[in-house]
Amino acid sequence: MCGIVGLFIKDPALEPELGRLTARMLETMTGRGPDSAGFAVYGAGEEGRTKITLRGTSAGAIRETVSNIEKAFPEAKAVLHDTHAVVSVPDEDERRLDEWLAAESLDTEIVGRGSRMEIFKEVGLPAEVAARFGLATMSGTHAIGHTRMATESAVTTNGAHPYSTGDDQCLVHNGSLSNHNNLRRELRREGMTFETENDTEVAAGYLTHRMHEGLSLGDALEVGLEDLDGFYTFVVGTENGFGVLRDGIACKPAVMAETDQYVAFGSEYRVLADLPGIGEARIWEPEPATVYFWER
Repeated sequence: MCGIVGLFIKDPALEPELGRLTARMLETMTGRGPDSAGFAVYGAGEEGRTKITLRGTSAGAIRETVSNIEKAFPEAKAVLHDTHAVVSVPDEDERRLDEWLAAESLDTEIVGRGSRMEIFKEVGLPAEVAARFGLATMSGTHAIGHTRMATESAVTTNGAHPYSTGDDQCLVHNGSLSNHNNLRRELRREGMTFETENDTEVAAGYLTHRMHEGLSLGDALEVGLEDLDGFYTFVVGTENGFGVLRDGIACKPAVMAETDQYVAFGSEYRVLADLPGIGEARIWEPEPATVYFWER
């Protein structure tokens, strides 16, 4: 049992409230996932630069790593968030920074990258994780979050969602894939790499692979209905998009709300209760085997 939340802002006037609203939604899902929590926020980008979210073994370790990055890459810009840091570098320095990290900072993990996406996740209660990273102060166009109750593997940060396998792409998941081992082998043969044995990372990798083949997120989710076996509810983010998919049986709970200002997703109705204008929102349960996708 896990909890998922998602908020896609349609009205730019509401963008400064994205983090505050998402933090409240995430905390509401504590009962469905008290072991760890994580979230992705799509904030401002800067043309010609790539954001890379890094995670250290401690706040002190990531602070030291960032200090060394700033010495090696004078044009790098970094913002520290507890055990994580968002480092922005010119696009032409991205590969060189990857090589530097592999050689000089083996304990530092790359959590995600892209022009706008930032990802944060840690072990702990959702409210504590959100507070450690300052989620309530963040702004942007959309965010997705996850609270995890570990049922099949250890409580670790590596087991926390979201998972990112492509630029500005991430996925959170409630459920279980039965064919993730076969899919992982097939995707590895296509050149994809995976950091964990988690089935959610395979689902994220599958969608990234399909989008690299030229499909839109909506189309990738559509073909996923044929290739992904198991019980699942996915919420997916891309640089400009927000998608939702449930399997054909749809036994995992899900509810959505839409107004002129936003689209919201929650594993339970109470996630939506504090959103502005919720009394006038269109509220519905997503249909099984149906792709929902918004873009701006």
